[in-house]
Amino acid sequence: MGGRLSNGTEVELGGQWIGESQDVAKSLIAELGLELFDTYDSGDSALYVDGELQRFNTEGVWGLPPESAAEINRLFTLIEELAQTVSIDAAWDTPDAAALDRQTFDAWVRQNTDDALARRYVAMMIPAVFSAESPELSLLHFLFYVKSGTSWTVLISTTGGAQEQRVRGGTHLISERMAEDLGDRVRLNSVVRTIRQDDTGVTVEHETGSVTAQHAIVAVPQTLAGRMRYVPALPVGRDALTQQMPAGSVIKFQVGYDTPFWREDGLNGQVQSLDHAFNVVFDNSPEDASCGVIVGFIEGDFARRAEQLDADGRRDLVLTALVDYFGPKAAEPFDIIEQDWNAEEFTRGCYGGRLAAGAWTAYGHALAAPVGRIHWAGAETATVWNGYMDGAISSGQRAAEEILAYNV
Repeated sequence: MGGRLSNGTEVELGGQWIGESQDVAKSLIAELGLELFDTYDSGDSALYVDGELQRFNTEGVWGLPPESAAEINRLFTLIEELAQTVSIDAAWDTPDAAALDRQTFDAWVRQNTDDALARRYVAMMIPAVFSAESPELSLLHFLFYVKSGTSWTVLISTTGGAQEQRVRGGTHLISERMAEDLGDRVRLNSVVRTIRQDDTGVTVEHETGSVTAQHAIVAVPQTLAGRMRYVPALPVGRDALTQQMPAGSVIKFQVGYDTPFWREDGLNGQVQSLDHAFNVVFDNSPEDASCGVIVGFIEGDFARRAEQLDADGRRDLVLTALVDYFGPKAAEPFDIIEQDWNAEEFTRGCYGGRLAAGAWTAYGHALAAPVGRIHWAGAETATVWNGYMDGAISSGQRAAEEILAYNV
């Protein structure tokens, strides 16, 4: 989903980064004639903690005191080791899957460190990746997601990580160019209400008519897939899965300035905060630096609370944080665009669905398994880069292969 600042600068209101090793997405981008450029990553990163901005440019420092930074690194090493034990093709078959799935990630952190700052830091990082809080996801789900995205280090990194590159003109061009190729086969404003199937095919009933076909691929978020009617009814496990996989909570902001002035101060624009609701930001300026843009997020519980404020109240949260991060110049943007993904009827949140304690081992087998002639796609069904655009694309390819093999 694309947006535009008042000076004409294109910005992304939805997914925007293409990461290291996301080869499926990169292949499609090249096929569509689009190009990538590197996310700005020169200069110091910063952590705002207990009223002070701590700058750093050394890996593994995190802006924390040495003892807490060492504890964070130890925890991250444990996470990487444990994630490698997970079967990403069948997480429920992972050794000790039941034990991993019955506890939350929050419980695991508390069992593995007494360092208060380390706990606070991890608690901030989880919403930055999942748009949900650490007590809201099972340890197995967390570990599956880490391995699916290569490693925890890759997930949270810019250069060499999941935030490495951007699409020239915006990632919305991917779907728009695909739609152009498909022509009038793409039907907009046709909300699907019922999917019927029998031995001969499927009928998809929408608000303005119906479509018949041999197979159907459902590629909406799981929580929305569960709101459709299926005739005959879905198996109990598949139906229960959709009730167990809510989307995360996130409000995204694009903040425009005349120049990327923070670069003059040696900052790369990447700040995390243990003190603010608007606590993860990046330099999102255009490639030619013709203006400055900061992209940032209010996520998880902070997002749920921010929704109780009006637009001015959320703007105050954003600007107060940015002034603390970058100084008084940050108080005067020429534009702020807000995208509340929780309020979107056809996502009901972002970045993707999550499974709480016990859900993977109970229902995970139904996540991508076809039900007759109905097939499931979307980023949440992917085994590699689950939750990302790369995973969404590969899941579509997998569903297509299932259909081609159906009668073989």
